[in-house]
Amino acid sequence: MSTRLKLIFWTCVSILAFLEFGVASNIGICYGRNADNLPSPNKVSELIQHLNIKFVRIYDSNIDVLKAFANTNIELMIGVPNADLLAFAQFQSNVDTWLRNNILPYYPTTKITSISVGLEVTEAPDNATGLVLPAMQNIHTALKKAGLDKKIKISSSHSLAILSRSFPPSSATFSKKHSAFLKPMLEFLVENDSPFMIDLYPYYAYRDSAEKVQLEYALFESSSQVVDPATGLLYSNMFDAQLDAVYFALTAMNFKSVKVMVTESGWPSKGSPKETAATPDNALAYNTNLIRHVIGDPGTPAKPGEEIDVYLFSLFNENRKPGMESERNWGMFYANGTSVYALDFTGESTVPGPVSPSNSTTGAKKWCVASSQASVTELQSALDWACGPGNVDCSAVQPNQLCFEPDTVLSHASYAFNTYYQQSGGSSLDCSFGGVSVEVDKDPSYGNCLYMIAPSTDGMNRTMAGNITGNITAIDSPLASPSTSNEGLRQMVGSVAVSALLPCFVVSLSLLW
Repeated sequence: MSTRLKLIFWTCVSILAFLEFGVASNIGICYGRNADNLPSPNKVSELIQHLNIKFVRIYDSNIDVLKAFANTNIELMIGVPNADLLAFAQFQSNVDTWLRNNILPYYPTTKITSISVGLEVTEAPDNATGLVLPAMQNIHTALKKAGLDKKIKISSSHSLAILSRSFPPSSATFSKKHSAFLKPMLEFLVENDSPFMIDLYPYYAYRDSAEKVQLEYALFESSSQVVDPATGLLYSNMFDAQLDAVYFALTAMNFKSVKVMVTESGWPSKGSPKETAATPDNALAYNTNLIRHVIGDPGTPAKPGEEIDVYLFSLFNENRKPGMESERNWGMFYANGTSVYALDFTGESTVPGPVSPSNSTTGAKKWCVASSQASVTELQSALDWACGPGNVDCSAVQPNQLCFEPDTVLSHASYAFNTYYQQSGGSSLDCSFGGVSVEVDKDPSYGNCLYMIAPSTDGMNRTMAGNITGNITAIDSPLASPSTSNEGLRQMVGSVAVSALLPCFVVSLSLLW
């Protein structure tokens, strides 16, 4: 190969590496089912599709759940419960049978992409750490026989308690009592290009050390920074500090190249009397800020720009969980189908500051109207959506009807926006319309044109994607548009890839000829 051709070739490779680095991080959701009267898996699948979530974690391989996610293109992480580790570790035949009965009949129609073997085994009452690696190896063998070992990743999720210390991050190390278990497992991850899975919960650090940790620091809302004295790295939030602690601990064991995946992180909306920070507002603030951080400002002080996939915990409150009151209240939705708080998975909605139940305020009447600063074209586009896919009855703004006059796009859009807003629950999320609407606290009704007002407009009891007991329609909402999410970034990167790489390889081929 000539020097000139080599130069062009490596230029192409460099561009490709840059584009790969630019791929966005992913936000997923944990779908636990340790609760009574949850919606059917089919209804849950419809909800998740409506929310435009592309990554879901479940904690077993329930056949009804696997069927519900068929043909959705949602990437599914399935789990092997701790109770099954012994059977999976002891006999290869057990795993082969499980794969044949529980996975192969539904793959690839159901897009299973990873398997988490065991759940925080180092914290489990029955010490099952010795079973994890043999179970992972047997699963890998079974997948390899089926030709799926390169398509489905295998790992195991861990609690942050697996570290002996986590602050300052640069001093973090894994607990010595787990070293015999961790080293061969990490070697397995490297060999199979699988991620190290960790569950991160700044809430617990704040709850258990409120006198040392600021609530704002735990919620991504701190105006000050915490310094790591050994590295000089500055931390504006606890999530980054915890994640860097994991990176440093891996480096200390000579596994710096292992990718890290956050398989759980969230904030409870309710707790015992002593858990004053467990409120809907704080849960909304944490999850919104986490989404913004992961999608818009990836990386940590130790690894700026590093991709990190995060699964929010969790979709539903789970009333059968033991422990403190907060353990049963991590969900974004109640089991009956109403939302605990309205989370915007694009991370674009405004969020309240950190509050406790004593100073939280709800119930103020609000309406949603068109912004006078928006252009007629923008308003017309949003009006068309509201009266079409948004399912708003816009007959009142038709000629000779009560709200037709004044016959302006601004007036008609205000009526339609408010109707959608009130019917959807009256949260800030429902008054977005691509930035051409605003919430107001003055009734915009005039003459005989009365604007709807919902009985409750605090957004804390809205029905998820309509009535969960009926048919959930995947509404093509502006909030679910790929252009406002990491999917949009992927499309942009893909477009850049074609335009940047095609000339490279055309020139290379011409030189070869």
